[in-house]
Amino acid sequence: MKRIFLIAAILCSSLMVLQSCSPKGASTPSVKRGNVTGNWTINDITFEGMSQSAVKSLFDDGPYTCFVGSTWNLTNSGNGSYTLPGGTGCTAKTQTIFWSASAGDQTFQFKKIFEGDKAKNVTSGYRMVLTATDGDTMVIKVPVDNGNSPAYIVLNFVKAAK
Repeated sequence: MKRIFLIAAILCSSLMVLQSCSPKGASTPSVKRGNVTGNWTINDITFEGMSQSAVKSLFDDGPYTCFVGSTWNLTNSGNGSYTLPGGTGCTAKTQTIFWSASAGDQTFQFKKIFEGDKAKNVTSGYRMVLTATDGDTMVIKVPVDNGNSPAYIVLNFVKAAK
């Protein structure tokens, strides 16, 4: 009986040593909900793999230029909103949303919630790539259909002052 315990202890010890010595794979930054929640402002919009003139509308709410300076309120419960400031060719408005972020596939997604809607009944929305978030800045890439090559509208956020 003692021999079985001794063998089991040696095996467990060996496994722990091997596990601690194994090489660590390249890690990707993980999405943390706490780094996404809060009040954000889009301070810049750039483009990857496409021309800005190819973009007619962002989130079906008008030209991408209307989103520069927009504020996004993302609560920990998943409820939120974004507010467009208005201006030349842009209508000021606030849109209620329900959002989520996934660490598994580095995504940020939201669906628009209109008066009388319940989030669970809304089946369409927007799915984006959350490429960076550190609690003070956040970068979200919106995929755009550009034939066979990947293209993105890149939304650069800064955390609003408390």
